[in-house]
Amino acid sequence: MARQRQERAVRTRDALIQAAAETFDENGFSGAGINRILERAGVTPGAMYFHFKSKEDLARAVIVEQAAALRLPEQPSGIQQLVNLTLYLAGEMQRNVRFRAGVRLAVDQTEGGVQDFTVYEWWGEKFRQELLAARARDELLEDVDEAECARVLVAAYTGTQLMSQLSTGRADLPQQIVAMWRYLLPGIARPRTVSRVTVDAALSVAA
Repeated sequence: MARQRQERAVRTRDALIQAAAETFDENGFSGAGINRILERAGVTPGAMYFHFKSKEDLARAVIVEQAAALRLPEQPSGIQQLVNLTLYLAGEMQRNVRFRAGVRLAVDQTEGGVQDFTVYEWWGEKFRQELLAARARDELLEDVDEAECARVLVAAYTGTQLMSQLSTGRADLPQQIVAMWRYLLPGIARPRTVSRVTVDAALSVAA
């Protein structure tokens, strides 16, 4: 019986996060009503407040857990994998509502007093590990600082996806990430690495 209750609680929490992600994605934080989220999740207010203290708390969970269902590489392997990862994320921004909502909330944290920088740190560390692997493979230019470069990449990716959202509803996001790399790669990677790395918008589907 205890196991069944625990499994039910996990399902309820997941349903709330999914419903919240869909509602935040459609309406933003301010336009997302708690009643709409509850209706979509098919749960009672009591069930929600068992897991989350407020709408802000629920939004924070969507931000922090945005990558939970993504198929991310388990081991870093350098520049090509970093490129592949960013293009895969571009595709997920188009088709994965939970990831997209988490990113939207992370970018616009002025609404509702939701403040959480940890997701940016998490992605920065993910990118840094790939850059460290690239360093071990002698793919990086000598003066590249892996931590600083990772932070710049997170910022560049965030700005690129935001501009793509505003201009085309992210329809051209994979192509814009390709353009981002066209200019960034020569600044961080050795010429021989640049020449052999594949940067193709098709990776947003195939990654």
